[in-house]
Amino acid sequence: MRKIRILLIEDNRLLREGIAAMINRQADMKVVAAPGGNQNSLLKTRTVRPHVVLVDLGLRNQNGLRVVASLRKATPELKVIGMGLIPTQLDIVEFVQEGASGFILKDATIADFLSTIRSVARGGKVLPPSLTGSLFSHVAEYALNKKGRGQLNRAVRMTKREREIISLIADALSNKDIARRLNIATFTVKSHVHNILEKLALHSRLQIAKYTRDKETL
Repeated sequence: MRKIRILLIEDNRLLREGIAAMINRQADMKVVAAPGGNQNSLLKTRTVRPHVVLVDLGLRNQNGLRVVASLRKATPELKVIGMGLIPTQLDIVEFVQEGASGFILKDATIADFLSTIRSVARGGKVLPPSLTGSLFSHVAEYALNKKGRGQLNRAVRMTKREREIISLIADALSNKDIARRLNIATFTVKSHVHNILEKLALHSRLQIAKYTRDKETL
C-alpha cells in the first residue's frame, strides 16, 4: 500500500509528538518529518518529498501564512493543510487564499482529522464542519476553488448603503459622524456595521478599513 507521506510543522513539542504518533498508527499514512516551527520548511520538503504538509496557524517563530505561500510557490502540486485551535473565519480564508487545500481545527475528532488528510491527499478541498452552511461558507469556498481575491470580494454582496458606510469607516469616521454625514440614526449605522462585519467575517472596524485598502489594490 502506498502511504500518504506527511510533513508536520508544529512548534509545540507535545502536540507534535502526539499528532505524529496518531498518524503513524494508521496503515495508510506516515509522518516522514516533524520539524519545529523554527526549522527550514522548504529544505525539509525537498528532502523528504511529502504528499501532504500540516502547518500550524500559530507558529511562534514563523508566520504560518508565509510558510504556506512559500511551500506552494516552491512546489505547486504539494497539498497543504492548515491547523488551528481557535482560528477566526478570516484566518481560515487567508490560509486557503495562500494555497492551503483545507483547514483542520485542533479540537476536531480523530476521525475528522484523519479524514481531512485523506481527502486532501486525494485532491479534495476540506473546510471545518463548523463552517458548513454558515453565512461565511460561500466566501471560503471561493477561496478554496482558487477563484482569486477579486471574485472572492465580489462574492460578498453589499447594499449601496453598506458600501457607503464601508467607505466612511475607511476614512476613519465614527458611527456618530457617519450618521450625521448620511442623515440617518446612529443606531441604524451600528446595525449596518454589524451586518458588514457578519458578511465579511470580520471582527472590528479596523479590519473593515484594512479590507477596503486591500480591495483597492486589486
